[in-house]
Amino acid sequence: MDKNRPLTFQEIKSDLVLSNGARFYNDHAHPEYSTPECTTLHEIVAQEKAGERILAECARRRNAHLPERQRVCLYKNNTDFLGHSYGCHDNYLMRRDVPWDRIVTGALPFLVTRQIFAGAGKMGIEAESAPGQPGAFQISQRADFFSVLVSIDTMNRRPLVNTRDEPHADASKYRRFHVIIGDSNMSEWATAMKLGTTALVLELIENGKAPQLEIAQPIDAAKSISRDQNYDWIIELRDGRKISAIEVQRLYLGAAQKLNRNEEKDWILREWESVLNDLQRDVMICRDRVDWVAKKFLLNELQEEEKLAWTDPWLQSIDLEYHNIDLDRGLYYELLRHDSMRRVINEDEIRHAIFSPPETTRAFFRGRAVARFTDQIESIQWNEIVLTGDGRSQKILLPEPADESLERLNRAIRKSADFADFLRVIGT
Repeated sequence: MDKNRPLTFQEIKSDLVLSNGARFYNDHAHPEYSTPECTTLHEIVAQEKAGERILAECARRRNAHLPERQRVCLYKNNTDFLGHSYGCHDNYLMRRDVPWDRIVTGALPFLVTRQIFAGAGKMGIEAESAPGQPGAFQISQRADFFSVLVSIDTMNRRPLVNTRDEPHADASKYRRFHVIIGDSNMSEWATAMKLGTTALVLELIENGKAPQLEIAQPIDAAKSISRDQNYDWIIELRDGRKISAIEVQRLYLGAAQKLNRNEEKDWILREWESVLNDLQRDVMICRDRVDWVAKKFLLNELQEEEKLAWTDPWLQSIDLEYHNIDLDRGLYYELLRHDSMRRVINEDEIRHAIFSPPETTRAFFRGRAVARFTDQIESIQWNEIVLTGDGRSQKILLPEPADESLERLNRAIRKSADFADFLRVIGT
């Protein structure tokens, strides 16, 4: 944000639904991209990367109108290194009949330790609204900023488990599990595994099969895991036993291996076991897929080559540039060009996701409505759209995020010749 130029009312209130079904809006002076609803890992990773490309293109177009020495740069990270953090939230639809206490106790040990393969890494230690302490490398960008176990807040006194329950669906059937502890991943593999493993853990919780263990001090444990320079990641359980974060993850992995399987779950389980084995052997084996390890490898190389102290600001600059979403400038994308990072999707899938919504959820109808009937949209929400035209107003409810009942609407918006024809088809 340009501190010398106040935002206009239109900029402050900027809020768009895109033709791929995503939402793109101004959230407290940060551009926020919310992916459309997805039912597969392939879809969600492609849509996540599509969001990066859309924002990078916005920056490119803005830069074309700026003086030569001015430039908009966008970074997909979680800290300004001055004690301020901004999130990367993952959201899951769960059954309403699952007791909340069971969700909290089942998910907490997993979420505290998930950072060992899903962390994005950062230079320095921070506290909320306090200057950072340079010199120490952490595996998580977000761990510093949590101070309570459970609450609804997302910006102050952040909780490890957030209680925001806005399912944007039939609330009698569903609840929203809103995870705010996660880092902003650049690695496609890390995004897929962060979301895929969490989905399996929530399935375990719904089935009453989650491991039964309780961390003595979860907030302290999240911070100590992130800051452990030896990568032992030892934490204490409520019963006094000591256990490593890898062992905690293995307990969840073992339970998840007993779930009903499909091709996607098989991939998650194989990768989960593989990364835990590699982290136990030598964390640097994981530099081709885990963001914090890839970043630490880059920092080690620069520090040794330039004989830098670990407090040198140059290292923090490298940390930041890893998250630059400009394909020509970002260090993550430099690694990708050298085939140093694993891929989960390809460029064609990303290009497709920029303009096309997932076909397995209500996002398809939303995105196609935006693409075809923009001028007729009076209001649009995740779970409803109001269309007005030809002297008629039509509210279309979308209470089911993914359901066979959506096919009638999808077929109508695919095949109708124009808006009047669409209204005729859905009215019959």
